[in-house]
Amino acid sequence: MKDNANLRKWSALLIAIIAYFIIHEGSHALAAMAYGAFEKIHLLGLGVQVVAKTELLTDFQVAIFCLVGSLGTLLSAYLLVALTKHIVKASSKLFKAIGYYTTFALLLIDPLYLAFLYKFVGGGDMNGILLLGLPEIWLQIIYGAIALFNILLLWRIVYPAYKKAFA
Repeated sequence: MKDNANLRKWSALLIAIIAYFIIHEGSHALAAMAYGAFEKIHLLGLGVQVVAKTELLTDFQVAIFCLVGSLGTLLSAYLLVALTKHIVKASSKLFKAIGYYTTFALLLIDPLYLAFLYKFVGGGDMNGILLLGLPEIWLQIIYGAIALFNILLLWRIVYPAYKKAFA
């Protein structure tokens, strides 16, 4: 019984990570294609990265290209939060686990990364978002506030609903 629960948790976590990459990098890919600047998808050791021909883009377009990844994940996360009461009614424990871990990942990864974690891994999307002209500290505060709001959503809505569903 415990083996099934562990398999379900690890499978759901893996699917949540894959969903995160599909949504985040897919948003970048769509933006790059819309701007006619899509170059390739680069497979990294632990992830995926969409490469755009940034020399073809204005600074504003580069900023939008970098911003859409987090917007895609956040909008998807809020949709999953809105659907939580329906997802937890599913008969499949795997489906519910996927809903939980995917909501968790989409709510937290980008806000935490763009609030402070980016400083430890080279900047990534934040470097492009800064081309909007906003001060870096403001962007960190905005994403930090989003992270706190999302933690509140997890604590008050998502976690209790899934805890009850798995009880």
